[in-house]
Amino acid sequence: MTVRTPRPDPGLLDRVRQRLLADDVGSPRTAQVARALRDEGLVMGDTGLMSLVSAVRDELAGLGPLQSLAGDPRVTDILVNGPGSVIVDRGEGLTASDVVFADDAAVLRLAQRLAASAGRRLDESVPFVDARLPEGIRLHAVIPPISLQGTTISLRIPRRRAFHIDELTSSGTICGFAAEWLRLVIRARLSFLVTGSTGSGKTTVLATMLGLIDQGERLLVVEDSAELRPEHPHVVRLEARPANLEGAGAVTLRDLVRQALRMRPDRLIVGEVRGAEVVDLLSALNTGHEGGCGTVHANSPEDVPARLEALGLMAGLPRDALHALVGAGLEAVIHLERHGAGTRRMTGLHLLRQGRRHTTAIPALLRDGDRLVPGPAYPDLCARVLRSGCTPPLAGA
Repeated sequence: MTVRTPRPDPGLLDRVRQRLLADDVGSPRTAQVARALRDEGLVMGDTGLMSLVSAVRDELAGLGPLQSLAGDPRVTDILVNGPGSVIVDRGEGLTASDVVFADDAAVLRLAQRLAASAGRRLDESVPFVDARLPEGIRLHAVIPPISLQGTTISLRIPRRRAFHIDELTSSGTICGFAAEWLRLVIRARLSFLVTGSTGSGKTTVLATMLGLIDQGERLLVVEDSAELRPEHPHVVRLEARPANLEGAGAVTLRDLVRQALRMRPDRLIVGEVRGAEVVDLLSALNTGHEGGCGTVHANSPEDVPARLEALGLMAGLPRDALHALVGAGLEAVIHLERHGAGTRRMTGLHLLRQGRRHTTAIPALLRDGDRLVPGPAYPDLCARVLRSGCTPPLAGA
């Protein structure tokens, strides 16, 4: 049964907002909101007042009706498809929530306020926004007339802490044999990409692997929207910036990769390789910056060389040159898939081999039921970690 969550009257909200602005209050505290409500002449008991204060704070500084959903530690995504449709993902696929908005105007007000809190504009002249909120939440919103069903909001909720690799094992994302190999990939300083479709767990696995890096190393993390939060004591995070309304001031991922290379990185990490920055990342991996990594959207490991080729062509890099950089600097692909029930699984570890004209992904580990087993490139994988002074695990042990 759908429950309509009572929200403060818009007129009351505007009056309270004006009072707080007059008092030069940035992010209102509970006592300040309570005082503003009492100044409006509201007479009610402490329980009712505190409930209204909480609702007003959510409307003025939080996520409004979505605040309770964002507070659920299981929720990874909140999707608003209009006032009567709020969908959540708690790691088990998309399900309808019991939260509804009064009307589309309420959804629009929330979307515009969240965009403004990220320093962005959302109106008829700029009908969509992609930004990171101060709390680290990833915001995407689209308004009419671009969105035909009304204002839509998509929120990606960051995990409060990075997973430990044992948690990935217990959740079924990886098996024990795969966990040993992920540790070895880090220890042997292999350069790698974590690949998969949207929501397959790429960021989660990459953040977990970054937590395995020796604590004496310096990590430079470059992202379009900051999502990686590895448990590591020496992380420097750089985030790209879009152009302002005048079209100036943009800082691209490619700019940040170049800056990161001047900041004495032991490991260079690009959160998501999606454009011309692929050239600078591959160039770095070919000039002594071993152990670098990132994520790439790809439907399968075999598609990764073609995906990188397409990104390289966007940057003006010839096909042959791109494959030469990939074959010489990038070593492994760790692929993830998301299944219908919402489960995320590592389906393989592939090595990139350079052929006469292009690179191909050859399976070194392949999923067989609930575990990974050696594939055709497994001997080559073992040889690579042995050259780094590491001992590969016994298959099937």
